[in-house]
Amino acid sequence: MSNQNQLAMVKKDTVDVVAERVRHFQEQGEIHFPAGYSPDNAMKSAWLTLQNTQDRNKKPALEVCTRDSIANALLDMVVQGLNPTKKQGYFIVYGNQLTFQRSYFGTMAVTKRVTGAKEINANVIYDGDDVDYEMVNGKITNLKHKQKFGSIDKENIIGAYATIVLDSNTTYHELMTIEEIRQAWSQSQMWGKGNKKEKEGSTHDKFRQEMAKKTVINRACKKFLNSSDDSSLVIQHFNRQDDAIAEAEAQQEINENANSEYIDIDVSEVDQETGEITSPDTEKEDSEVEQVMNDMEQQEPVTAKGPSF
Repeated sequence: MSNQNQLAMVKKDTVDVVAERVRHFQEQGEIHFPAGYSPDNAMKSAWLTLQNTQDRNKKPALEVCTRDSIANALLDMVVQGLNPTKKQGYFIVYGNQLTFQRSYFGTMAVTKRVTGAKEINANVIYDGDDVDYEMVNGKITNLKHKQKFGSIDKENIIGAYATIVLDSNTTYHELMTIEEIRQAWSQSQMWGKGNKKEKEGSTHDKFRQEMAKKTVINRACKKFLNSSDDSSLVIQHFNRQDDAIAEAEAQQEINENANSEYIDIDVSEVDQETGEITSPDTEKEDSEVEQVMNDMEQQEPVTAKGPSF
């Protein structure tokens, strides 16, 4: 079978099926997309991206991944109203499973869409900064941060916080110490067992400020979304996606340990316009950056179940 015929079959079994399901959701009033978002255009962009997506062995994702995982990854992307060409997420291969992983741009976009938030901001706290806040009913309020210019140094980071500003001008704050941030980072394959601090020259080391901001933003958005009363299809796929990623990562780690293979990953490219750290050339590099973006503080094993296509 020619490569073109094979691609046509995969597209029919995945893209076309997902497109039909999305249309059904729209007709039933189960989903409403943001103004200007075209699910068809997002799917076309995703299909082009997938044709160039490879696993760590340089094999095409569309050849090694199951049809169900491809369809579910596309459905997760579209239901959340995201588009890979806007750097709102990446397709990552784990074994024979394809996943769609949100970037922090994507996480913020979903949060704004669901909650109506006007702004989502983050900053790091350096040793010597003045930080003051109150605790009301277990929530951080009236957070004030006075930064000292002379303290700005990645070696002086003692924490970070994210603020979600709502339409009502109320705010939600999430605060993390550097120890909590490093605990989240330590879930990455790149951290190394027993490490107390980021490895010199690693992504976490070279871009410590940005990675800290991303981690606290991701944690704030997830906590805020999951504390809301919204049980919409968007929230379901927001959480299903994270469960699917966790399950795929766990299975890959089992396979790698069985093969006694250590994989060294580094990311060294920064988008100067957006500040997004990304090196899309390999599956391994994308995976490292996006794993840090995910708040990987799962306390219990998770099982991801998605629709069967």
